[in-house]
Amino acid sequence: MDELVRINYEKDRPTVLGRDLHAVLEVKTPYDKWFPRMCEYGFVEGTDFSTFLSESTGGRPAVDHQITIDMAKELCMIQRTPKGKQCRGYFLEIERRWNSPEAIMARALQFANQQLNQVRNQNKLLEGTIAVQNQQIAEMKPKVSYYDVVLNCKDLISTSAIAKDYGKSAIWMNRYLNKKGIQFKQGGIWLLYQKYAEKGYTSTKTHSYIGSNGELHTKVHTYWTQKGRLFIYELLKADGILPQIEMEGV
Repeated sequence: MDELVRINYEKDRPTVLGRDLHAVLEVKTPYDKWFPRMCEYGFVEGTDFSTFLSESTGGRPAVDHQITIDMAKELCMIQRTPKGKQCRGYFLEIERRWNSPEAIMARALQFANQQLNQVRNQNKLLEGTIAVQNQQIAEMKPKVSYYDVVLNCKDLISTSAIAKDYGKSAIWMNRYLNKKGIQFKQGGIWLLYQKYAEKGYTSTKTHSYIGSNGELHTKVHTYWTQKGRLFIYELLKADGILPQIEMEGV
């Protein structure tokens, strides 16, 4: 079937632009006068049509309308012209195809896929949140059972600062700890595996920042305690890697 009038399928039902229909029907009356006159037949905004400003092509934006197929069919009948009859037949065919079992099933499958993707995205966010919460809970457990100088120390240190002691980068350090089976990456955040998460090696903090869209966002960062810093020191030392301050005396 040739396209007589452009159909918009972006909403929950097919629609057509009022100005497109006006042009195809070859109505002599200007659109801004014709459409209000047609609305006198009982069409209701929000039900049969919606009003918007079309994009400007150099001049002022023009008022246009997105109208339902039902309204379009009635407008065609009102014209009482051969063109109106032709357009009405076209819209009847569009409606028949839209309501066919195949089209209904296709829309149902599309909706189901959208819902499934939404659930999957929500699950990913939930997995990241649970992983962070599990580490935060594990980090609190040693404080309940015992206290020592390291755990009471308020000074936390970033991975990049520890890496700098060895003349390395944070990227190198994170990869090293990952290969050693100490930490893993979840949703862009480095987290300790469970058997290390409960030893008081790290502390997570949430930072707020303004995104490029102007909205407030939050991001979780993992910092090392002094106990964790010593743990990394012993780990690296066992592999023959010493901090720069000790290398100077070797």
